Amino acid sequence: METSISNTQFNALDIKRRNHINILGEGEDVILLAHGFGCSQNMWRFLTPYLEKQYKVVLFDYVGSGNSDVRAYQKNRYSQLEGYALDVIEICDSLDFSNVLFVGHSVGATIGLITAQKRPDLIDKLVMVCPSPCFLNLNDGYSGGFEKSDLEELVNLMDKNYIGWGNYLAPLVMNSTPSETDTEQETDDALVQELLTSFCSTDPTYSKPFAIATFFSDYRHLLPKVHQPCLVIQSKQDTLVPVEVGKYTQKQLPNAKLDIINGKGHCLHMTYPLQVLNCIQDFIDQTQ
Repeated sequence: METSISNTQFNALDIKRRNHINILGEGEDVILLAHGFGCSQNMWRFLTPYLEKQYKVVLFDYVGSGNSDVRAYQKNRYSQLEGYALDVIEICDSLDFSNVLFVGHSVGATIGLITAQKRPDLIDKLVMVCPSPCFLNLNDGYSGGFEKSDLEELVNLMDKNYIGWGNYLAPLVMNSTPSETDTEQETDDALVQELLTSFCSTDPTYSKPFAIATFFSDYRHLLPKVHQPCLVIQSKQDTLVPVEVGKYTQKQLPNAKLDIINGKGHCLHMTYPLQVLNCIQDFIDQTQ
């Protein structure tokens, strides 16, 4: 059963401020970039210099993340992912956008999935970078990668030791391990530190409900309902999302392609931006 989400009316200027919207490039086709949990639109900076040459690139922060206006935060609305999908719907409606290419990272991809199902007129194509429709291992045979008790312990750590929670999660997300060269290790360390800073700069008042909505939800039922062309970009070594989850997601979507990048970590758009860019461009070319 769907839970009703309150929809407070905002004008375009309010929404631009609320979600800290930035628009780059002057192309006719619109690409909307949706960040994941604990992140911000800044994490897309490795892709935007290439995308803005050809497209109109729309960047934003979910309410409670990045440089969004937290005065717009509504506890009931943002306790579930439908509330963040409503952000996307209102952004598109306020800018008079339709048929956009939606590129979502991690839970941002699930939010795109919800948006595409609720308002198919807004999403023409959907790119999902390291998506997971459900992070839980369930007794119906689905393995999302985590036992419920482990995720409960992780979320509880946010109350007990927020900095410690960030110090544990950031290297896990980046799959940071000693690299073969000093340059690679320096890059890993810098990105882990950036992610840690992003995690810890977000008020747990907003990040904890987002974490619960992210890690304890199950949106597998939506996959067969989304008929837009979809691209699943999966990391070969992702501590958060096993390759089997990427394969499952692709198989359950009616019209989807799977690209597995031979890399590590959950943030491929940061660690392997050119490979992600090539996957996106090939997908666009194939679905014109």
